[in-house]
Order: sequence, then structure tokens, then C-alpha cells
Amino acid sequence: MASAGMLLDGERTSGQDVRSQNVTAAMAIANIVKTSLGPVGLDKMLVDEIGDVTITNDGATILAQLDIEHPAARVLVELAQLQDQEVGDGTTSVVIVAAELLKRANELVKKNIHPTVVMAGYRLALKEAVKFIKSNLVVSSDSLDRVNLIHAAKTSMASKIIGSESDFFAEMAVNAALTVKMEKDGKVKCNIANIHILKSHGQSLLNSELVDGYALNCTKASQAMPTHLENVKIALLDFNLQKHKLQMGVQVVVTDTKQVEEIRQREMDITKEKIQKILESGARVILTTKGIDDLCLKYFVEAGAIAVRRVHKEDMKRIAKATGGKVVVTMADLEGNEVFDAANLGEAASVSEERVGDGELLYFRGCKAGQACTVVLRGANEFMLDEMDRSLHDCLCVIKRMLESNSLVAGGGAVEVAVSIGDVGDSANADDQCRP
Repeated sequence: MASAGMLLDGERTSGQDVRSQNVTAAMAIANIVKTSLGPVGLDKMLVDEIGDVTITNDGATILAQLDIEHPAARVLVELAQLQDQEVGDGTTSVVIVAAELLKRANELVKKNIHPTVVMAGYRLALKEAVKFIKSNLVVSSDSLDRVNLIHAAKTSMASKIIGSESDFFAEMAVNAALTVKMEKDGKVKCNIANIHILKSHGQSLLNSELVDGYALNCTKASQAMPTHLENVKIALLDFNLQKHKLQMGVQVVVTDTKQVEEIRQREMDITKEKIQKILESGARVILTTKGIDDLCLKYFVEAGAIAVRRVHKEDMKRIAKATGGKVVVTMADLEGNEVFDAANLGEAASVSEERVGDGELLYFRGCKAGQACTVVLRGANEFMLDEMDRSLHDCLCVIKRMLESNSLVAGGGAVEVAVSIGDVGDSANADDQCRP
């Protein structure tokens, strides 16, 4: 049924035609990702309008790259993205299952079964399936050893690019997840945001490593600075370290040329005093999100400290959390004086700059607060590293879910098969409940 004039710019369509269109759109989306499912699934090469290439078999990544206009199809894309955010893995599966349920529901509606009855049947089937899984298939992960964590990780990797080396990466992922695992009020929390993943070109993927600490993709600001320091305190700054200058609009009238030189000298002294206060607090590693000019670098080099500029704010927050420090936005106190509180410093057993691939990384090891680690991925090219990153993230999410929920089921489609052939509820009773 279509009626014009109800909307200013368009028409209203309803009935079976719209349902068929929605199901067709959903099946089209499912067919796109269907061939990338499972151990024999194929990777897809996606090229956008400016020529950037993405090679992946991750369902959420594939669907995010698509330019979709149909509203029903867009709902499936949002479903995959939500699955990626909440669970981390299984993005392809949820799209395929949802599309198949829509297709079967449409066939029932064509047989004059009301849509609300079909939905009631689906909700009942969901309730019975969950009940069956919890009572027959779920095993408490507390009663199992570490090997089962590795098996769960390997199952997640089976269809990924790192599946051929699943033994190596599963061990790495489990070690990383257990490093950031913590217990609070009897509940296990595994914050995988504390696991930093860095990508570096070159060498084999088996040369990837897990660093107990934090690796920063930055280098020291001057080559004259030391490359390794032990038992260090770290200052985390969010302001410029540059030569002090008068504020905009401030005018100074001088009558003697010597006074000009004195003003310049005082500007340098103000900068030096600021640097001295930071160094006197005990800081030997200084990180800032802004710039450091040559004058400030001179003082840091003379003090034998390591200074790093242009650090990303996200990295700064993670380092602060790992080392027990605080990000300092300004040195001004309530009286207007400039002070630097030593309580804001973070601590680490060692800080060193090491060459990895084509560049250098700054390693923070033995962080005071712990619960931070870094995975340095090695691979042939950018496409491979990006896909390894996505695969490892999915794997970490699976381990996180297993640790937090304290439950495990058999993988590889075993649960779906068991539900389909098991005695899931009383079919006659279910038929009575669904009948209007």
C-alpha cells in the first residue's frame, strides 16, 4: 500500500512489500560477509574512494567500510558494531544468524502468521536455548586450568591471519590478559585497554613480543641524552617547555639598550628556573604532549635526563596509570607561584630507548602500579599488521569475557549444533504459547 501526500517529500509504503525488501537487504548484507566466516573463510580486499586498501575477514570492519543506504541493512551494520564493542568477537556470526532469522520469519508471515506471534516464538526459543546452554554446556572456568584459556584463544584465531601461528599468539594473548587482570570485591576485571598494541614493519610475525611495561612510539628529543636509565621518576606534562615570552599586547618601554639585554636574560632565567624545579623534584624522564625548544633541551642534556616531546595524550594517560603518576597541566599554584609537586611523578624500574624495525621505541619497564603491558607486532607490511592487530584484539576480548564471566563452552559451532539437536524445551508447550 502506498499513499502520496502524507509526507512532504516522499511516499509511505507498508505491508508485505516492505517486509520483503527489508529481508532482501538483510540477506544481501549477510551474503557479503558469509564467505569470510570460519576457518576456510576468505579475506576481502576493500578499496575506498581515495584508493586506501583494507584487507580483512573481520565482519565489523568489512561492514564499516560499506556505504549502505537501506535503513534495514544499516541496522545489521550497527548490530555488528555493537557486537564488536560489547563482546569483541563473533561479528560475522551475529549478522548471518540475524539475517537467517529474518528470512525464516518472513516465510512464516507469508503463511498468515502474525509478526507478533513470530517474535513471541523467537523470544521463547531464545529463553529456552539460553536455559539449555547454562544447564548443559557451560563449564566454570575456575575449575579448569590455564590451558583452556589458550584453547579458547586459539579457537578465536582459527579463522584469522594469525591462525597458522595460533600456539605462539594464544600464549602471548593469555599472558597479556593475565597481566592486566585484577580482582575487586570478589569480581574479576580484565581491562584490555591497558594492553597497548604497537605495530612495527619488518621481520616475521613470530618476532612479535610481549613487553612487561609500556612501549612508547616516540624517541628522545636529543641524541645527546642517555639511552638507558634505571630507577627513574617520570614527569608527565601537558604544557609547552619553551623560552618564556611576554604575553601578547604587553609593551615594555626601555630607554637604555642594556635593559633590552637584561629582559632577554630574565626570560631565559625564568625558563631555567621552571626546568630546575622539575629536575629538583627528582624527575629524570620528562614527557610532554607539547613542544620542547633548544634552550630547554640544553638544560635537560646537562642534567643527564631523557626528554620526549609530542607524546599522544592517550599514551600519556596510560603511562600515568601504569607508573602511578599524574599529568600536570600547569605549574602555577593558588598563590600564582610556579611549583612542581614531587607527588605527581610516576616511577619505573628502567626506561630505555631500543631500536625496533625502522625506528626506535621507548620502553618503560617495571612500572610502579603495574597492570600494563605492550604487544609489539612485527609483520611484512601495513595490511598484515592491521589485520594482526584486529585478530589479536578479538582474541583478547574472548579471554576477557571468559575471565570476567567465569564460564566456558565448547567452540567451533559445537554449541549451535547441541542446541539444534538437543531437547530444548517442550515443543508442544512452546507451540501452545505461540498460538494466538
